[in-house]
This record gives sequence, structure tokens and C-alpha cells, in this order.
Amino acid sequence: MVTQLPAGEFEGRLERVRDRLAETDADAGVWFGATSIEYLVGFDHIQTERPVVLAVTDDRIEITVPRLEVERVSANPRIDAVHHYDDYPGGRPIRTAVDMLEGLDVDRVASDGEGAPGTMGYQGPPLTEFVDVETQGWVSRLRWEKSDAEIDLIRESAKWANLAHRYLADYTEPGAHPATASQRASTDASRAMLDALGDRYVARTRGSGPVSAGYITGEQTRLPHGHTANRRLEEGDVLVTGATANVDGYHSELERTMFVGEPSDEQAHYFELMCEAQDIAIEALGPDVPIAAVDRAVRNYFEEQGVADLSQHHVGHNIGLAGHEPPYIDQGWGDHCESDDTSYDADDAMMRPGHVWTIEPGIYTETYGYRHSDTIAVTEDGIEWLTYYPRDLESNIISVE
Repeated sequence: MVTQLPAGEFEGRLERVRDRLAETDADAGVWFGATSIEYLVGFDHIQTERPVVLAVTDDRIEITVPRLEVERVSANPRIDAVHHYDDYPGGRPIRTAVDMLEGLDVDRVASDGEGAPGTMGYQGPPLTEFVDVETQGWVSRLRWEKSDAEIDLIRESAKWANLAHRYLADYTEPGAHPATASQRASTDASRAMLDALGDRYVARTRGSGPVSAGYITGEQTRLPHGHTANRRLEEGDVLVTGATANVDGYHSELERTMFVGEPSDEQAHYFELMCEAQDIAIEALGPDVPIAAVDRAVRNYFEEQGVADLSQHHVGHNIGLAGHEPPYIDQGWGDHCESDDTSYDADDAMMRPGHVWTIEPGIYTETYGYRHSDTIAVTEDGIEWLTYYPRDLESNIISVE
């Protein structure tokens, strides 16, 4: 059971970005993104109007933070020096970061942006006003291929997501409120996870925790991103569920289409079409498979079945530290990689070992939606299913007495 990244993971990541740095004219790599900073050094924080700036040179790692983060970040064993400013807007975050870079004898940086993002109303000068900046997306690209340790964490997430989904199904009945059933399932699964893992569970500032499960119901299911309506469940309802768990910042995705009571013939028909589309997608996965080809295979199936107009999104996306990560299983992905507007190339249009995909083709009628999602890892010689809640129709019917 793996519940935390080993220290060697960070050493390897830093070595890889330093290799990228050595290929440029820059003196340091700089990151403003909270997820990228967590990925590189393990310091997790909530991205707010208070910028955090990480600088990595060939032999030093320093960081600029608001005063309120000093105690938390000072304990990080990978950071050599911490610089801080008074709270925004009274403090001067970018000026403090520039002083940090000057102390490192840095004249040119390779940064994940020209300045801090405008989160929660932040407005500040870009870094480009003070130093030469070339932009890079090194960490975003590194995150595509997960290591064995990262996949272990996603596998552990899938285990607790499965339990949460079991609870969710148990607590679903006519008359129940979706919010109440979701909260109960999330709480009971979280309690079980914390009881089982004890002090091995790593609490993260960023993201929810530890386990969450819920669903959208009735006509809201016809919207891929529908909301939890303020209505109680009724016999005949269609549900689109979702469950995940946060394991050292990593997530899986488990979704099912369920029915409160026996589905109609029409509902069962759309359910089976959706399941077959997911089967087609998963059977197409594997190393060196063109990513766009998987999406096209599903679109071709939907066209053959006469339901292409009921599909509203691509087949899936990568998942890990974030719920949605590139690459995306989309028919345009190959063209996107080869366009002049991205830093990707033709090799980036192919599936690779270490990719972890959500596979979630959906069908959305005028009344209800139908979507399963499973988390699948690409291996050296095939794939590994990480989520495992039953997918068949009978297993996804909530019996009504």
C-alpha cells in the first residue's frame, strides 16, 4: 500500500527540469503555478491573490512566499532559502521575487508565465518588467507520463473511490436527497480511509479530502456538467455518479450511470450504447496508439448507431494531481500537437506508458444523460484498469421495494 510519494520522486523531477534548463540560455527555472510547485518540491498551497514564486538553478532552490506561508514552507527539505513579503497588496511579491533572483545572480529565466496569474483579483507587474523571460511548460509536460509511484497513488485512490461508490449506492433510495446521500457516503468512506491508513494518510492543503462521492439526478444528467438539483430522488430517476479520493494529492475518477428502479427500454438502450462506446475506447488504448484515433473510433461507432448528435464531448483526459490534465483524447489532438501554436510535436500525439486516462464517452438525450468513467493506465505492453466498480446494467440498478 503506497500512500505518499517517496523523496526520490522529487529528486528525479528536479533533475529533469535542470536538464531542460541546461538546454536554454536561462540561469534559472521559475514557476508561479501552485500545482507545478507542488510537483517539483512538494510544497502544497492554495493559489490565491498572494503569489508564490519558485526558482530553481543548477545548484539552488529558493522560494518567495507571503508571510503567512513562511512556517509551512520552511520545513521543506528541498528548499535552500525562503524569501517573504507582507500580505498583498501591501507587500511587493514580484519585487521580492526579483531580489531573490538577483541574489542568485540570475539575469534570464525560463518561467511558466510572464508573471503571477490574476487569481482572486491579483494585479501586479509581470516578471518581464525586471528580468528577461522565456516561457516554458516543462512541468506540465513532465506530468503526462506518471511514474510507478504516482500510479500506485492513483490505484490507492481508486480503491477508496470504489468504497465511496458502494456507500453511495447503498444510501440511494426514493425520497433521499442527493446532497444528504452524497455527504453520508463521502463521510463514511473518508472515516474508513482514515481509520485504515492512520498517520500514513497525507493531508493536503490543496484539493478536497479525503474521499468524495455524489451524483447529478434526473434531467440534470442531460447536461455533462449538471448540478445537484434541490429535489429528492424518485423512482425512475437516472443518476450520473462520481467518486474519487485524494491520496497525497493524486486522484482517480469513477463515474457510473445508475437507475432508481427498473429502467425503461429506451433508457436501457442508451445505457448499452454508452457501455459499448466505452468498451471500444478502452480496447483501443495502448502504447504507441495515436491518441486521436481512440476518439475517432468512438465517434465512428456513434455515427453507425445514429446517435452522433447526442455526443457532446471527447472520450477522456489524463488525470493525476489535477482532475483534468493533458493530453486529451480528442480527434483533434494530433493536429493540435503539430500546430505552430503549441510546444508539442508529433511524438506527443501518441499514447505512452505512464499515461493515466479517464475513459468517459457520453450520450445526452433531451431528457437524460448516460456516462460511465473509468481510470485506465497505459503500461509497457497494454493497459491496467485502476477503477473497478461493476459497469453492467443490473449492477447499476437501485432496487425499489
